[in-house]
Amino acid sequence: MPAPSASLGGASTDRRPRRAARILWPLGLAVAAAPFFMASPFYVHLAILTCLNVVIVSGLSLIARTGQLSFGHGAFVGLGAYGAVVTGMHLGWPFWLAALTGAAIACLCALVLGWVILRLRGVYFVLVTFAFAELVRLVLLDWPGITGGANGITGIPAAELFGFAFDTRHRFYGLALFCAIAALAFGLRLSRVPAGHAFDAVEQNAALAEASGLNVHRIQVRAFVIGCGIAGFAGALLAHYVGFVSPESFNLSLSISAIVMLVIGGRHSVWGPLIGALILTPLPELFRAAVNTQHIFYGAALILILRFLPDGLASLPARLRRPREGG
Repeated sequence: MPAPSASLGGASTDRRPRRAARILWPLGLAVAAAPFFMASPFYVHLAILTCLNVVIVSGLSLIARTGQLSFGHGAFVGLGAYGAVVTGMHLGWPFWLAALTGAAIACLCALVLGWVILRLRGVYFVLVTFAFAELVRLVLLDWPGITGGANGITGIPAAELFGFAFDTRHRFYGLALFCAIAALAFGLRLSRVPAGHAFDAVEQNAALAEASGLNVHRIQVRAFVIGCGIAGFAGALLAHYVGFVSPESFNLSLSISAIVMLVIGGRHSVWGPLIGALILTPLPELFRAAVNTQHIFYGAALILILRFLPDGLASLPARLRRPREGG
């Protein structure tokens, strides 16, 4: 008798995620499709920025999965943006090739930097990535012949793919949405293959992973390069959407915003970047009237999340299920 009862309980538990999926997937699709039917350019603009933030934070999430937290992530967004703009406008390359070039430049810089600094741990790694971000900003400022210096580069043309121009906000939202879904799908796929399991093993216990035969340094460099490459590609998209880039667009605040989104959303979850971007992208606009106090709100929210939900909002459903299962 106990065996059938346990079996039925297990079946009931297994059905819960399926029921949730039946509700959440249609709801998610409806939310994603809503901006296509919005007449207000402002809300479409917010939807585009949310999608771009999902891509940026997804790249940072890969780095965090190996136990490191980069304060230079915004610099790689900037490298991708400038790489795409310079090759597209000065060399006449098509958008897709320029965007991939921007991502490749970010990957190359991440490979060189990561191979050197990823043996550092904790605050030392954070400080070096912060210093690298400042170095990139200063180089962009002091290279006016290529980057436009403090004035930046204006008149960036709209993204165009196979003759189709993403020259309206609704059109660009379709491109940004596709890239956000692709970034989330990549993270989801990675979490189910041995390479992703290796990332998680390094984050949980680097010494044990090394003793088990994993090359921790190589794994961390790989995650760093991929994560920064994704950030570079997001920078290329951002530049062609806004139509303007300057060194101050990719300062420390961009890196901090990405970190806060990741921590609040959940750095151990594939869905953390999506949750963090959905919550924190619209907040500056909602608190525009309280510009002097919005940073206090962000700080308080971050402290509360770290205190009560250290794994972010993505862990909330699991935490709510535990008392029921325990009962």
